[in-house]
Amino acid sequence: MINDYEATSSMTSDSINNGSENFTNSDIVSTLNELIETCKDGQEGFKQAAEGVERSDLKSLFFEFSQQRAHFAGELQSIVQQLGEEPEKSGSTAGALHRGWINIKAAVTGKDEKAVLNECERGEDSAKKTYKDALENSMPNHILDVIRNQYESIQMAHDRVKSLRDSYESAGDTDRSNTATTRG
Repeated sequence: MINDYEATSSMTSDSINNGSENFTNSDIVSTLNELIETCKDGQEGFKQAAEGVERSDLKSLFFEFSQQRAHFAGELQSIVQQLGEEPEKSGSTAGALHRGWINIKAAVTGKDEKAVLNECERGEDSAKKTYKDALENSMPNHILDVIRNQYESIQMAHDRVKSLRDSYESAGDTDRSNTATTRG
């Protein structure tokens, strides 16, 4: 039974008890802030990708993924605030480099859609790893549920980007074989 104090106290204590496990606020916040940085990096990376392609379907898709990441970051920031801490507000330059999004600038400059898709997939590979690592941490179930749902969406985005990239490779192989056939 929950007494009045427990029902009205916020989750600002140093640890959160969920059944038999204890979760340290600072560990949870650190993990969530890393995910926020990952989402912010992805948000910016997809925005740059959208601005760097000509095809309207790719522009729309990349803007959609950018907005999705902004939403994910907001969700995670809200959880950090509920824990009584200050959430991360942006991605980091070092984080963007580490997560594979920094090379998107070079691909975008060249307006090479296949290169942009390659860089988006690399960024998504890194995001998947960060989320997968977070899911291995001990946290309250309601937080893990949010992370798991976001991870599944990131997995779907990754698969979509990979499929589009692979379709460029298949089209390139067909073009090369057609060229070889006409030469032969």
